[in-house]
Amino acid sequence: MLYLNPESYVLKPSFATIHCEPNWKWRKRDKPMPNYDLFYVWSGEGELVLNGKPYKIGKGHCFLFKPGDETTATHNPQNPLVLTYIHFDVLETLRLIPSSYRIIENTINFESLLAQYVRLFLVESYGAEIEAKLILKQLMIHLLREELEKKEQLESTSNNLFETIREIANYIKQHPGKPHTIESLAARANLSERYFSQKFKEIIGQTVKSYIVYSRIKRAEHLLHFTGMSVTETASALGYNDLHFFSRQFKKYTGKNPSEIR
Repeated sequence: MLYLNPESYVLKPSFATIHCEPNWKWRKRDKPMPNYDLFYVWSGEGELVLNGKPYKIGKGHCFLFKPGDETTATHNPQNPLVLTYIHFDVLETLRLIPSSYRIIENTINFESLLAQYVRLFLVESYGAEIEAKLILKQLMIHLLREELEKKEQLESTSNNLFETIREIANYIKQHPGKPHTIESLAARANLSERYFSQKFKEIIGQTVKSYIVYSRIKRAEHLLHFTGMSVTETASALGYNDLHFFSRQFKKYTGKNPSEIR
């Protein structure tokens, strides 16, 4: 809808801003949605079901229903919905269509456009239809812009998280002898322990604890093979106080005893 000529919007007489009565319900239609419907919640709380999927709705929640959609809705009689709906059609084949649901972040601008659209026809303003089509396009651009910015924000967060986890993995590998804990590493990454552990396994392919042990054993192999350090010295250098425990872990990961490598 970003590239849609405003003249391609077909305005429908079904539009309003309404304060829903306590017993209000949006019942299922006999036929699916015949056109597009921009649906925005100003206040209140309720539940809307779109094509079988339920959504808890409140201020800032916005839907763009499309032809063929099936919808029902109810609300809390003690906190009734105030909403705006605008029905319309389009004449052109659409290249970009906003997603069906989102929570509007910049509500002030969006609500201003909605109020302006409804006001045009309440007072029979000069050039109302032309301006309404321009406003409708602005509303669609607003939805697409928020969608794009959210996507870019998520991608940026994802890239930053990937770099952070890789840096932690490299830190463990460079300092295998340090007494690493999930708590200390999560704090270094500025993440909660649970989220850090989950993302570490997703990105690195091993749990944090497994990767710590793996890094220590790989370093132990190098020390035993190239430096002439004894098994006891190697175990101590890598933070092991129990020589037998070190030997068991070493054999578990390499299939050999430390003395064989040396």
